[in-house]
Amino acid sequence: MVAWRLLGCGVIGVVATLREIDLRSDTVTKPDEVMRAAMAAAEVDDDVLGHDPTMRRLEETVAELLGVEAALWVPTGSMGNLIALTVHLDRGDRFLATRGAHVVDAELGTAAWLAGGVPAEVDDPARPGHLPVEAVRAAAGSADAPYYALRTTLLCLENTHNAAGGVVTPPDEHATLVAAARDSGLAVHLDGARLWHAAVALSVPPAALTVGVDTVQVCLSKGLGAPVGSLVAGTAAFAAEARRVRKMLGGGVRQGGVLAAAGLVALRRIDDLELDHENAATLANGLAELGWQVSGPETNIVLAATADVTATLASLRRVNVLAVPMGGRIRFIAHRDVSTADITAALDRIASLN
Repeated sequence: MVAWRLLGCGVIGVVATLREIDLRSDTVTKPDEVMRAAMAAAEVDDDVLGHDPTMRRLEETVAELLGVEAALWVPTGSMGNLIALTVHLDRGDRFLATRGAHVVDAELGTAAWLAGGVPAEVDDPARPGHLPVEAVRAAAGSADAPYYALRTTLLCLENTHNAAGGVVTPPDEHATLVAAARDSGLAVHLDGARLWHAAVALSVPPAALTVGVDTVQVCLSKGLGAPVGSLVAGTAAFAAEARRVRKMLGGGVRQGGVLAAAGLVALRRIDDLELDHENAATLANGLAELGWQVSGPETNIVLAATADVTATLASLRRVNVLAVPMGGRIRFIAHRDVSTADITAALDRIASLN
């Protein structure tokens, strides 16, 4: 595209309009023709009155991938997390989460407002996004605490951890945290919105990262390219109760197979996430060479520090590179709709700002 620059009534030049490179999130992806065709051809039925066949197939596929008994499709990851917390918590129960956890900072307080839980954030200052096992045991408290003390009943894990820059919790660390929770009498919910990214980064199956949890939420629209949809999973009894709570929250769908078909296509693309991780590393290295203070990414999220986040984001917008603020830094996310050539182009444009 080109844009004409005008001065009075005269044209003084032609300015190229740069194509937008959108690194705000891996949720900005568009369903491609293969996915759209699958959606158009999906076998459907009323999923509220019965069970949509394509939706059932998606739920069974995800349950198998996660190594659990059953899964339930939900419109969003936030609803999936809320359903799990609603099932796990009684009003006034405290739950533990990593500092900056999505269930605490990015879901508009529904954990407290609707699920009735009281969040307590714990973390390892030296390793953002990770939980020291000693902190879990200490925060869990004692079963014989006085009646006026908060009752802690749930540990919420997040893998990968968004606000910490997509950091990964490996299987051994996960197992240690789950064991500490069990020893303290806590149930465990895993916000695995980007669990697929963690599995690819670690070269392990997703089920290796869910061992011992009571419930887990995974997203299909973050990185995998589906236009909408997450799943919350656990035992068959949990999935049945989750289905009831989903309806209470207005999350029931009718001919949901149209959306589930997109999810089934998305699941075939988990291995593609490796390229997103590589592109994120290329972006981080390039920014560092340009003098930016950047944390080395473990997956597809790059966090960069800057003296003035607002001004820097405005400068990026002037060269049609889109990013978002996060925790006083700038977040870039590589995804399937951004190519390696796009990453190179973004770095060239950013270099032109210096």
